[in-house]
Amino acid sequence: MQWTEKHRPKSTKEIKGQDNALDEISKFLDEFPSSKKILILGGPPGVGKTTLVEVFAKERDYELFELNASDLRNKSKLKEILRPAIEQGSLTKKSKLILIDEADGISGSDRGGVPEIVRISEITSFPIIATANDPWKRSLAPLRKKSKVVELKNIPQMNIKDVLITILKKENKFLEMDIINRIIKNSKGDLRAAINDLQTMSGLENPEEISIDYRDKEEGIFQVLKELFQEDVKNSTLRLFDKTNLSLDEIMLWLEENIPLAYSNKELIRAYERLARADTFKGRIYLKQYWRFLVYQNIFSSYGISSAKEGRKDN
Repeated sequence: MQWTEKHRPKSTKEIKGQDNALDEISKFLDEFPSSKKILILGGPPGVGKTTLVEVFAKERDYELFELNASDLRNKSKLKEILRPAIEQGSLTKKSKLILIDEADGISGSDRGGVPEIVRISEITSFPIIATANDPWKRSLAPLRKKSKVVELKNIPQMNIKDVLITILKKENKFLEMDIINRIIKNSKGDLRAAINDLQTMSGLENPEEISIDYRDKEEGIFQVLKELFQEDVKNSTLRLFDKTNLSLDEIMLWLEENIPLAYSNKELIRAYERLARADTFKGRIYLKQYWRFLVYQNIFSSYGISSAKEGRKDN
């Protein structure tokens, strides 16, 4: 299991570095429905937007209805899924909390998605919380008029260090403080990225020999695949998948589908052989709980597939 999931906060007391957001969400839920019916949590990846909502739902005994807006890019699809949720009572007789994750992903030719969320908010008796990497995106303007916007900041380095040290103790792992500090500096306030790096480095025999490159901001999966398939192999290739929020298992599905579009002949065979090796390690992880093999799953699916290209330079 990835440590980001295994060590996800289970209560508001475990949330680090987001005191203002905690207060604002609590106030929003306390005052609903007399206050605004929608709360937008904005901020960069890895600062805990989704986790905050999930924790509040658990602590306040809400039935959480969660959907990812990036998969619902138009009004008709959004209406098809969201309307029944807000019109039907909870099967458990709990109050519902509606979470629309990555609301800034609603776009495309049909731009009725955002206005539809506004219309739904006017008829529902349930609070709605939306998350967005960029809450000030122009397409979200109709939503902002009906919402309160709370911006989450990058998590302070001191808080990230506390979380990483706690995780290492729980996992009975040890890393030199110099390596931990490098992970923190590289994360740029992205706690999820820091935990991913921590898990990778703790699974290596000589982590001090591995450089941790400066991390770019989140990129879409298509840009990540483009870099993997087209750029020269380098040390940072091992960290390429950190640029997307997708899990390694999800990324492997994208690789399986897109390798034939980038490689052919012998390159195609080599790439699929390395993807198969990554899948073998994945199987051992789930079958025997050998989580140290996560490192090798990543190596074969990133560096391995990238280096399958003929004539590619290794930097």
